[in-house]
Amino acid sequence: MSALLGTAAAAGLLAGGLAVPAGAAEPVDEPYEVIVNGDFSAGTAPWWSTANSPVTVVDGRLCADVPAGTANPWDAIIGQNSLPLTAGEGYTLSYTATSTAPVTIRANVQMATEPWTTELSTAQPVGTTAERVTETFTAKAGHEAAQLAFQIGGSAEALTFCVDDVSLRGGTAPPPYVPDTGSPVRVNQVGYLTHGPKNGTFVTDGTEPLPWSLDSADGTRLADGTTTPAGVDASSRQNVHTFDFSAVTTPGEGYTVTVAGERSEPFAIGDDLYASLRTDALAYFYHNRSGIEIDADIVGERYARPAGHVGVSPNQGDNDVPCQPGVCDYRLDASGGWYDAGDHGKYVVNGGISVAQLMSAHERTLYEENADAGPLGDGGLRLPEHGNATPDILDEARWELEFLMRMQVPSGEPLAGMAHHKLHDKEWTGLPTRPDRDPQPRELHPPTTAATLNLAATAAQCARLFQVYDADFAARCREAARTAWTAAKAHPGILADPQDGTGGGAYSDNDVRDEFYWAAAELFLTTGEDTYRQEVLNSPLHGDTDAVFPRGGMSWGSVAGLGALDLATVPNKLSGDQLTAVRGMVTEAADGYAADSARTAYGLPYAPDGGQYVWGSNSQVANNMVVLGTAHDLTGRTVYRDAVLNGLDYLLGRNALNQSYVTGYGERDSRNQHHRFWANQLDPSLPNPAPGSLAGGPNGAIEDPVAQAKLQGCAPSMCYIDDIESWATNEITINWNAPLAWVASYADDLGSGAAAAPRCEVTYTTQRWGGGFTTQVVVKNTGDRAIEPWRLDWTFADQQRVTDPWGADVRQDGPRIAAEALDWNAALAPGKTVRFGFNGHSTGLVNDPRAFRLNDRSCTTAP
Repeated sequence: MSALLGTAAAAGLLAGGLAVPAGAAEPVDEPYEVIVNGDFSAGTAPWWSTANSPVTVVDGRLCADVPAGTANPWDAIIGQNSLPLTAGEGYTLSYTATSTAPVTIRANVQMATEPWTTELSTAQPVGTTAERVTETFTAKAGHEAAQLAFQIGGSAEALTFCVDDVSLRGGTAPPPYVPDTGSPVRVNQVGYLTHGPKNGTFVTDGTEPLPWSLDSADGTRLADGTTTPAGVDASSRQNVHTFDFSAVTTPGEGYTVTVAGERSEPFAIGDDLYASLRTDALAYFYHNRSGIEIDADIVGERYARPAGHVGVSPNQGDNDVPCQPGVCDYRLDASGGWYDAGDHGKYVVNGGISVAQLMSAHERTLYEENADAGPLGDGGLRLPEHGNATPDILDEARWELEFLMRMQVPSGEPLAGMAHHKLHDKEWTGLPTRPDRDPQPRELHPPTTAATLNLAATAAQCARLFQVYDADFAARCREAARTAWTAAKAHPGILADPQDGTGGGAYSDNDVRDEFYWAAAELFLTTGEDTYRQEVLNSPLHGDTDAVFPRGGMSWGSVAGLGALDLATVPNKLSGDQLTAVRGMVTEAADGYAADSARTAYGLPYAPDGGQYVWGSNSQVANNMVVLGTAHDLTGRTVYRDAVLNGLDYLLGRNALNQSYVTGYGERDSRNQHHRFWANQLDPSLPNPAPGSLAGGPNGAIEDPVAQAKLQGCAPSMCYIDDIESWATNEITINWNAPLAWVASYADDLGSGAAAAPRCEVTYTTQRWGGGFTTQVVVKNTGDRAIEPWRLDWTFADQQRVTDPWGADVRQDGPRIAAEALDWNAALAPGKTVRFGFNGHSTGLVNDPRAFRLNDRSCTTAP
């Protein structure tokens, strides 16, 4: 999303319009040649080249010597001008090329002057072996003198590039793009939880029920039935049937479903399906850290890289960044943080929702009885901060939180306390460009109210979660949050400029009521102060479910739902009626998403306005799944759980394209997403995106040239192509992977607890007095077997310290508590209870835990 114009630059990579102009010419009957001297038999004329790469004809080929160290493709060009193009006419470009050193070139047919609007823009790896390249396109506009430009720079090595038999033939009819969708039997290509729903979709012209069968890897038939015709799916315009094999609960791998002779991709049934997805989805953030070397021992040699933007030539450092001209006269150390997406920008509003969802994934483990904190704990994830007694997911969040606080305007300056909206390159960089090789100057962009409130919200959440691990850091977060809130209240209408989109995305937002709501909610949860509660209750959004939870899903520009979800789940000082109202908004929104899931043939909980899928639609699906998962946590209703799992089915292959949108997951996974340094499609020496990277997904606006060339007229859920140049449909970004990580964690917790129903109930009662408290705990064995000896574990979310226990051996390690049986009460018989208690003290709020595990099995919590 930040790379809205991807590789756009003055060299001619900006996208053109979508529609063919009125009155466009019909293609002529016979193809004709536009290029002059494409075989170079007449020498070099009328071909030209940039001064640094002079051309000569060698063995009938046009060759250019390109110097070492060109930074961008357009730093060295061979071209021909004065090419007439007719609007609406089809053209075929073909050529043969070699290079003495591997290089990814760009072949552009474009305007010969600014704004260099392209009719065709393609990237092609070229090496020592000559290969014929053919590309087709339809001219969107007429040109009297267009240009063909072979952009051949961007290599660290000196090289000789040669091209031969160049042809641009007009009057051709480009073949229609037909996506390879593989089998018409669509399933979750990873698999289905043992005790969850198991649904699939079959694409067919038939209208009568068809036979289906479920077979194991060795061909054994486990189940069969007939499909249910569902008619034409509006999102894909496909006629489809559905089938349901939820009754099958036999774990295994390599299952397939066959419908009318067509076989699905293989999948698994089991409980341990999503543990690796949780880990990989979170590893995405370490991979995309700025200002730190990415360690091969953690990510593997292929993904290792030097630190980016630390001031090592040709890099510009982020530790001393000036503002755009006229914005400010100071410089900031804005190092660290995460690169947002396909570019090298760092955006406060995108970082805000992302880091909040990581922190919420951790916070869920404190209060949800079925959530397992272990996989997110110290040593559980792939990052360098192990052994510091802090959960790894909070270590990762801290990397971004430090950056967000560095973006705050210093005291004494105009707009002190506000947060700068973003930091990125002065101009767009090309693909591929590793962060340490980015030569562009870096700039701070103006402060905005939206960015300031993102800082206030995330820093407040930081303060309550870090206080048990690093009290000094928590205090910094609390101070930054209060300061940002005060500044935003003083400057409530400073909005991002929608035209500020050169070198990075604009991220403009003309309504910040949702940011005020979110920030007030987080400050209230952290401080308990009534001032912030009144801000929440008096917000025009409060109680309006559609405003807080849009049917199209939460996003960086619609964040009120983040505050409502935390108000509904984190212990706080709302009255009983107020808490019921907030939870009612969550469940009402979840009801709508679940109904959307039930209505669609592909089961996804997503119904965008007008049926048009938006940029990053997969993240909208995932955000709706977060709401559904939270509603399931609150109520236990399986309709919400099933809608979450149906959403996972969609993301992992049960969709109109038979495409798993997550790299490394499924037989037909996305692996060419738009990214500056995960760019294997353009440079074989670079890797594909790391496993666990979520592609943006179908986008009806198809803004980029690749999508425009191939996806015109696409059905809403078919507007996607796995091409690195399609930044409108195939980008990856932090705020898409954050909800994926939350959902994967939720789903893995479901699997872990599927075969182990709670066998205990905990009643936890606290009486507060001054700076102290007294707690009574009652544990009931609700199972059918005795538990001997017993041990109850939980985690505090604040700075409570246990003193004076009785009835159990209560030990504390930071926020983690373990209460072990004594000799006289070690046996807990079925239906019986055991009681213990303790005194304690706290320097802040006292939040009662709600997530307990008895001998490593989750317990329910008495109301």
